[in-house]
Amino acid sequence: MHRRLATAALAALICAGPALAQDKQPPLKTGVDGTFAPHAMPKLGGGIEGFQIDLFTEAAKRMKRDITIDAVSFSTLIPGMQAGRYDFIAAPTTVTKERAEAMLFTSGYLWTAFQFGIKKGSVPIKAWEDLKGKTVAVNKGTPYETLSKQMAEKYGFTVQVYDTQPDATQAVLSGRAYATLGGNTTIVYAASKNPQFIADLELKETRAHWAAPVRKDNVALRNQLQDALDCMKKDGTIAKMAEKWFGKKPEADDLAVVITPGYGVPGMPGYDPTPHELKCS
Repeated sequence: MHRRLATAALAALICAGPALAQDKQPPLKTGVDGTFAPHAMPKLGGGIEGFQIDLFTEAAKRMKRDITIDAVSFSTLIPGMQAGRYDFIAAPTTVTKERAEAMLFTSGYLWTAFQFGIKKGSVPIKAWEDLKGKTVAVNKGTPYETLSKQMAEKYGFTVQVYDTQPDATQAVLSGRAYATLGGNTTIVYAASKNPQFIADLELKETRAHWAAPVRKDNVALRNQLQDALDCMKKDGTIAKMAEKWFGKKPEADDLAVVITPGYGVPGMPGYDPTPHELKCS
């Protein structure tokens, strides 16, 4: 009798083996722009590090998935995902109506906004009018250059164009420019690394969601990713990561801590307003 029970148990275990193996899902495949500090950048000794790496490595862990993150040009990421090479995009991706019509987004995990940086001791900027007669340094080919040149005609200041944002920041530190206009996380990161550089006025009207896109046919993955990110908001994990990499504690209305209702970005195509219970382990 005992021998028959043992044989049956062994047979059941053998049959269950393939099923248990199938339960383990393959690694999530994603990519970042590996030169966009402090979101993703080369690490001493090889590999990449940054806010995005920490963020999605932890999200995958909570989804009980391994993850592989490629460092590539941002321009290749969306076509790569649509072609099936990536499951989602880990690089910070601004949610726009056009993009939301072509992809599904999680809710935002950070605000992106335009922000000025100035030299320590300079009079803070309160409005565009304060720049009259001054010089603003910007990164070539960016939305910051476009907006600055539009406003320069209206408010009477000069725009200097540089090949990189660090070059524009250096122009401020050397006195060639009064201010630089760039992305908020980049400006805050530069300020955390240089005590002579100050993160100044953020243009709230330029705020947009940074969120993770997936293909339109993969609603399940979008929802699973968002659940992981929302749990990381709830327990303060994203706030700690933001403070680590940007050198600044998130404010109360920051998307690093605010959990928006439904799935996706409210008001954008692909948004699902259906209430759901957040289950965090």
